[in-house]
Amino acid sequence: MKRIKIFAVLTIVLILTACSGEKKKNEQSLDQAISKIEVMDFHSTHRCMTCNAIEKNTKYTLNTYFSRELEENKITFQVINVDEKENEKVAEKFEAAGTALILNVIKNGKETKIDLTDFAFMNGNDQDVFSKELKAKIDTELKIL
Repeated sequence: MKRIKIFAVLTIVLILTACSGEKKKNEQSLDQAISKIEVMDFHSTHRCMTCNAIEKNTKYTLNTYFSRELEENKITFQVINVDEKENEKVAEKFEAAGTALILNVIKNGKETKIDLTDFAFMNGNDQDVFSKELKAKIDTELKIL
């Protein structure tokens, strides 16, 4: 009886470790010369006041402090409705089911996702705090590009 329990436990452990050994490949084959920051504002069709404020304050911050980087495509800004069929793959890639603010930092073709959703919801209705903190986060990432 004891051997059966040990065998059952070992079997379960082997099954669980075998399944976790498969890693999702979300890596996109990018040009090694690409280094930029993609600011991505995901939302659903029906948006609350805070969701709208997040978009407005993100645009304000980018236009106020990063207009040159936007012109040079060193920073890009995208507003993405996750409910639209054509955005399904990008929403899945960034695990956005509704409102999310993501910095996708691409350095030498390698992507790093920085999820700012919690920050955005906590500060979305305070333009000064939101803008100051978002600027600092983007400035930090620009230094490593």
